[in-house]
Amino acid sequence: MSDSFWETEAVVEAPTEQPAQEPEAEPGNLALSVDDFSALEDRILRAVNLVKRERLARAEAEARAVQAEAQLHEQAPLVDSLQKEVSSLRAERDQVRQRVERLLAQLDALEL
Repeated sequence: MSDSFWETEAVVEAPTEQPAQEPEAEPGNLALSVDDFSALEDRILRAVNLVKRERLARAEAEARAVQAEAQLHEQAPLVDSLQKEVSSLRAERDQVRQRVERLLAQLDALEL
């Protein structure tokens, strides 16, 4: 039993010796972790600023989309009336063309 007692004591002492070595390496790690923390902080701040800019851009885009949709609804009747006018003007042009062709045909008949 005394052997297991000493083994248990040795196991208990072993972990306490390892942390004694870590503080020696810790000041170097502390400097790195502070730099790492600063770099992380900078990255987080950039990410936050990026998210803010993207939210503003999205809000502006949504506002422009709403405005464009409103203009579309306002101008839809005008577009419809212009399309009707173009159709009537084309029909009138075709009628004028037919009349001109008849007149030219009559002039050609006179020359014979």
